[in-house]
Formats: sequence, structure tokens, C-alpha cells
Amino acid sequence: MRIRVPRWIKSLILALITVGVVLILPALTAQVRVNPTAPELGATLSVVLESAPSPNPPTVTWQGKTYPMFAIGPNRMRALLPTTPLDQPGTKPLQVNDGTQVQNLTVQLRDRSFPTQSIWLPPDKEELQGTDHEFDRVDAFKALVTPEKYWKGAFLRPNSGEITTIYGVRRYYNGDFAEDYYHRGVDYAGGMGSPVVAPAAGRVALVGRESEGFEIHGNVIGLDHGQGVASILMHLSRIDVKEGDFVQPGQVIGAVGASGASTGPHLHWGLYVQGQAVDPVPWRYAAMD
Repeated sequence: MRIRVPRWIKSLILALITVGVVLILPALTAQVRVNPTAPELGATLSVVLESAPSPNPPTVTWQGKTYPMFAIGPNRMRALLPTTPLDQPGTKPLQVNDGTQVQNLTVQLRDRSFPTQSIWLPPDKEELQGTDHEFDRVDAFKALVTPEKYWKGAFLRPNSGEITTIYGVRRYYNGDFAEDYYHRGVDYAGGMGSPVVAPAAGRVALVGRESEGFEIHGNVIGLDHGQGVASILMHLSRIDVKEGDFVQPGQVIGAVGASGASTGPHLHWGLYVQGQAVDPVPWRYAAMD
């Protein structure tokens, strides 16, 4: 006996199958792009995920830590990941969880040679150790991960002075090698009192003064650029902003000085991604938008 299936039932079944395919396909076609494809020590990795919206927030796991991803466009999420001179080069696993499935990738982290430098601090600064208040404030600043993205385009040079110390330099201080140390930024030999400008838009999240116990950093400004990216500008002679101010790229925020653990007038600019100091120079020549 042949059973006749009503046409409306056939149509319903076909519709359900079609809906199922539409719901499943986006998860299966999630795409991940990592740039640069072969980074060297000190580089910032950009991991972009193109995927349908998920009720679970996507994450990236890199070198034993899990980082959030932030929206940068329709169905596009991104995480910025740090590398430093203290990392071991080689093939590194990278795991992307889009909220519904996990993709396991690998990244070839290339080695990089960093120079060594000897620094001789004057007697009045040789014994500086920093204060708990100073380190607590700076550590809290570096840990900020604000969901909003404040910067746009390439970062600006914060001072017009000549670069005297590049990122990643290893150091001897008064003859003793500093273990687990690397120069966490770029030094500009601007003249005493020369202007220091904001390298990118951001919120002033830290203002510290030598008179308040900032023995190492000296007079310092910390800018939160959003999404785990932050600038720290150290050894200032003058501070022109206060915590909570929002600054624009190129805005004068202070002046070069020699406060804190400094051998002479200069500006130290450090750029932090997810709490780790990365090389700021690539951010000046390629926009991380």
C-alpha cells in the first residue's frame, strides 16, 4: 500500500532542512587570519576571526594565556597578542574558540637579535628600588582591558628627539647584568622641556609623580588606548593632563625631563599589549585597525 504524503508536509520538511543548513554553515565556515604570518620577537600579533554571531564570546589562547576578542566590524572579531624578547622562538600553538568550535593553528615565532648596553646610574639614583605604591599603580594600569577601541590609524612619534635606545636592549646596570630584563620601549633624546605628545587617542588612566614615590618611572603618564593597548611615557619634567582626561593624537600632554631612574633628559615611550611590552615602532608604520 502506497502512503501519500501531503504536499504541505513535504514543504515543511524542506524548509526545516534549509534552516538547519543556514544555521550550521556559518559555524563551519569561520575563518581566522593571523598577521604577521611569521612574526619576530617583540611583534604584536593580530588574530582576526570572521564568523557568525555566537552566544559565547570568542577567545584566543596563546602561550598559555587566554585573551578576549573584540568586534572590529560586522561578524569580525580581533585579538591583539604580545610577544617579547623573553619568549622562546619556535613553532607556537594558537587556539581560536569562536564560541561554537575550536580551531588549532600554529605560528612560527622567529628569533631576533637584541643589543646589550651598559648603564651607569649616578650615586643618588644607583640605589633606587621603586616603591610598592609605584609598582601597584603601574601594574594596575598595565592590566587594563577596556572594550572600546580609542585609537585609529598608525601611532605618532611622541617626541621629535633622536632615538637613543631601541626596544629590546639587554642591560648591565653599574656593571651587573639585569636578568629577565629588556628595554620595554623606545628612548627619545629630546631636550629638557621639549613637548611630549600623545601617540594616539586614549584616556589618561595613570598620572604618577616622583614626589609621590614614583622613584623609577619618575613623572609618568599612562594612556589607555582601549582593547588591552596602552602607552606609558616616563621621566617627564612636566605633566599637562590629569587622570580621566581624554586626549587626541598629537596633543601635548607633558614635557621631556630626567625624573626617576634616568641618566639625563629623555623620553621613554613604552607600548603595552595585554600587559606585555611590545615593540612600538611597527605601530608607527602600520595601522592596527
